[in-house]
Amino acid sequence: MSLFNIGLSGLNTAQNALTTVGHNISNAATAGYTRQNTLIASAGGQYTSSGFFGQGSNTTSVVRVYDEFLTGQLRNAQSASAQLSTYSSQIGQIDNLLADQTGGIAPLMQKFFAAVQGVSDTPADPAARQNMINAGQSLTGQVRAANSYFQQLRDGVNTQLQSSVTQINAYSQQLAKLNDQITRATAAGGGQPPNDLLDQRDQMVSQLTQLVGVKVVPQDNTYNVFVGNGQPLVMGSNSYDLKAVQSSADPSRITIAYTQANGNVTEMDESTLTGGSVGGLLKFRTESLDPAQNAIGRLSVTLAQTFNDQHKLGVDLTGQIGGNLFKLGTPVTLPKSSNTGTSLVSASISNTSLLTTSDYTLTYDGTNYSLTRMSDNTVVATQAGATATYPLTLSADGVDVKIPTAMSANDSYQIQPTRNVAASMDMAITDPAKIAAAGPLRVSAGTTNTGTGTAKVSNVAQGFSLPATTITAKFNGANYVFTDATGAPVVPTSGPTPSGTATQYAFNGVTVSFDGTPKTGDSFTLAPNLSGVSDNGNALALAKLQTTKTIGGVSSYNDAFAQLVNDVGSRAKSVQIASTSQDSVTTQVQTAQQGISGVNMDEETVSMLRFQQLYQANAKVIQTATTLFDTIIGIGR
Repeated sequence: MSLFNIGLSGLNTAQNALTTVGHNISNAATAGYTRQNTLIASAGGQYTSSGFFGQGSNTTSVVRVYDEFLTGQLRNAQSASAQLSTYSSQIGQIDNLLADQTGGIAPLMQKFFAAVQGVSDTPADPAARQNMINAGQSLTGQVRAANSYFQQLRDGVNTQLQSSVTQINAYSQQLAKLNDQITRATAAGGGQPPNDLLDQRDQMVSQLTQLVGVKVVPQDNTYNVFVGNGQPLVMGSNSYDLKAVQSSADPSRITIAYTQANGNVTEMDESTLTGGSVGGLLKFRTESLDPAQNAIGRLSVTLAQTFNDQHKLGVDLTGQIGGNLFKLGTPVTLPKSSNTGTSLVSASISNTSLLTTSDYTLTYDGTNYSLTRMSDNTVVATQAGATATYPLTLSADGVDVKIPTAMSANDSYQIQPTRNVAASMDMAITDPAKIAAAGPLRVSAGTTNTGTGTAKVSNVAQGFSLPATTITAKFNGANYVFTDATGAPVVPTSGPTPSGTATQYAFNGVTVSFDGTPKTGDSFTLAPNLSGVSDNGNALALAKLQTTKTIGGVSSYNDAFAQLVNDVGSRAKSVQIASTSQDSVTTQVQTAQQGISGVNMDEETVSMLRFQQLYQANAKVIQTATTLFDTIIGIGR
C-alpha cells in the first residue's frame, strides 16, 4: 500500500467530481440537459497481518439523475398541451368569424329580412325593391366569403399536416441515428452510459411528442417509437417514414399514411393519431371545421331554397310568375380512389327542412347498399343489391342519392350535401322589377254585393298556373258558380272543400277560400295579377320566412345561425379552458421532473466547494506522504 497512491486516487476522484459539477453548471441553461452525478466507490482494502488497510477511492461511473416515470409523464403532458393549444388557436379563428357583429352573416341577414319587409310594406317602391336586391347581394357575398375562409382554414390544416409529417420523419431519422450512436458508444465505453447522447435522444423524443403522440418502448440501449395503432417510427437503428397523402375518400383532404413492408401505402385512421399539434389539427378538422362549414352550407341552401320556392308562388311587376331569387350550389359526390366500378353516383337535396350538418358514406359490399351518416356512424338507408332496380335512389335526411348503374363490390362514395353549396350562393336576379312581391290572383268583391260574403286566396301550390281569363264567382243561393270572361262555365280543379266555416275551390294550384254569408246574386272576380304593382301578398309570405321553423322543423334561419355561433363559441371556450388547465398540469410535471433532473445552481455550488475541499485534503495527504518520505531519507543519511 502507498500513502501516495491513496492521495492520488483521492485527487483523481475529486477532480472527476469537479469536472462533472463544472459540466452541470455550464449546461444549466441547456434545453433537455439532465444533471449528472459522479459515482465514487472505495478502492477496497489490502490484507496485512494487522488487518485490511484501504487503498483509496475510484470513480465508477458518471450517471444522469434521471426518473423514467416522470420523464414519460412529461412527454405525455407536453403532447396533450400541444394538441389543445393547436386546437384552441384554430377554433378561435372560426369563433371570431361567426361572432362578428358588424360585418358578419348575422347582421347582414337581419338587413336582408328588413329589406324584404320594406318591399312588403311598399311593393311598388323601386327604391325598396333595389334595397332588397342590394341586401341580398351583401348577404350572399358574406356567405361566400365565410365559405372561402373555411376553405382557407382547410388548406392551412393540409399545409401544416404536410409540414408536420416532414418534421416527424426528420426526428425519426435522427432518433434512429442516435440509437446507433448510443449503442456504439456504450459498447466502446465498456457499458458506461453516454449521458449527453442520452439527453439528446430524450430531448428529441420530447420534441417529437409535441408534433404527434407516440409510445416509447426502451429496449437495451435503444428507443423503439410507435405511433397510431402501433405503426413503428423507429426500431433500433432503423426509421420508417410517414407520408402526407390525399385522402382516398376526399382528394381535397390531406391525411397521414404509412408504408407497409410490401411497399403499399395505407392511410391511418385519424382517430388513432392523438396528441401533439397533428392530433390537434385532425381533431379540429373533424369536430369543428367540417360541422361548421356544413352548417353554413345548410343555412345557405335552406334559405335559398325556401325563398326560391316561395318566390315562385308570386308574380313580378310585369305579371310574370317569379323565378329563383337565389342561385345555390349542389351536393358533392366523391368516389373513393380505389373504386373499380364506373357508376356515376349523384346526390340532390329533396327536403331542406330535414338536412343535417353531416356528410355521408355510400358503400356496396357486393350484397347490400348502405348509406351511413358519418357524424354518428349510423346507417340511415339500405337496399339489397340483388333486388335493386336501376336507377336506384337511397333517401335519408332530406338527401336523395341516385345510383344509375350497379356499383362494384367494395366501392364507396362520400356524399357532402352542404359542404360547398355556400361557395356558389348568389342573387339570381338583379332587376328590381323581377321581384315577385304580388300574389298570382287578385280577388275583388262585386260592387252590388249585399251579403257579408268574403273571398281570398288562401294557398298557392308549387307549379301553379294563372287562369287564362278573368273568372267570375256568383253565388246562386246554395253554391258558387264559376264562369269565364265569355260567360262559359269554368270547372274548378277541386272543390267545394269545407275548411272550418269556409269553402275552398282550387284553380290550377291556386286555392280561393269563400267565407261569410253571401246573398243570392253576390259575386267575386278572380283575375290574374298582371301588374302586381299594389299587391304585396307574396312579399308578406317571403317576410314570414324569417321566423318560420324551416331548419329541422324546429329552427328559423336566425335560430340555426345563433345555435352554430353558440356551439362554436362554447367549444372554443371549452378547449381554451382545457388548454389552460393542461398547461398547468404540464408545468407541474415539468417542475417535478426538473426538481430531480434539473441543475440547481445552489446545490452545484455546494458540491463544488465540497469537492474542492476534498481535492485540497487529498493534496495534503500527498504532502504529508512527501514529508514522511523526506524524514525517512534524512534519518538514513
